[in-house]
Amino acid sequence: MSNGEKPVVLVTGSSRGLGRGIAVTLARAGYSVAINYAANRDAAEETKAACGAAGDGEFAVFQADVRVREDRARLVNEVWRRFATLDALVSNAGIGPRDRLDITEASEESFHRVLDTNLTGPYFLTQSVVRRWLGLEDGAVQPSRISSGRKIVFISSISADTVSLNRGEYCVSKAGLAMASKLWATRLAEEGIQVYELRPGIMATDLTKKVKAKYDALIAEGVVPQRRWGTPEDMGSLVRSIVDGDLAFSTGAVIYSDGGFHISRL
Repeated sequence: MSNGEKPVVLVTGSSRGLGRGIAVTLARAGYSVAINYAANRDAAEETKAACGAAGDGEFAVFQADVRVREDRARLVNEVWRRFATLDALVSNAGIGPRDRLDITEASEESFHRVLDTNLTGPYFLTQSVVRRWLGLEDGAVQPSRISSGRKIVFISSISADTVSLNRGEYCVSKAGLAMASKLWATRLAEEGIQVYELRPGIMATDLTKKVKAKYDALIAEGVVPQRRWGTPEDMGSLVRSIVDGDLAFSTGAVIYSDGGFHISRL
């Protein structure tokens, strides 16, 4: 398969953390990857180099802050201009509150900042991509290079249904994203496009660096039955399986990558 025939996956927020793990795993599996970052181009270029070392697809870096409408439109235009089409979208970009404050103290500014990035951004980025896929704008529809159909993956969180009183805005954003996944899965099922919500648990990323000691202790006490941190590679393997078509009859599925955290226990 030539580079131009390889399926192309856009991974938002892929300059580091879970996004980088997903991008590199997809590169290793034979995909071309559109690498999105908001501010740190050097980190995005590191992801591109890691993808190039892992696979022989085409890899390109695109700056866009998904919470900004104009950036989202530019991102979609630039990805299509570079690759001519897109076969899968992985909405991974996300942030937590700058300060973890009790919900009696958290600010409205923080609420809007987190929701704009974690919910509004992926919701309307999906809309822009889907409109192209369905031929509702910008020319003829290109056939999917994934035999089982195009894919949309929302990277949500166990916080979609797990309360953290010191980051309520994050929990609300992920709960909203869970509904967004259901909405898009229902709308696109008959179009041959599958949609999935992935819920990572306690993952070793920049978002958890400041609270590493707290989570180390909780994991040691068994809050995660598998008694370890999740890794970017864990998420990468799961996304690869979805994009490969291994779960092609499971649109709308909610899939945990949390070491068993979500299991109700006595």
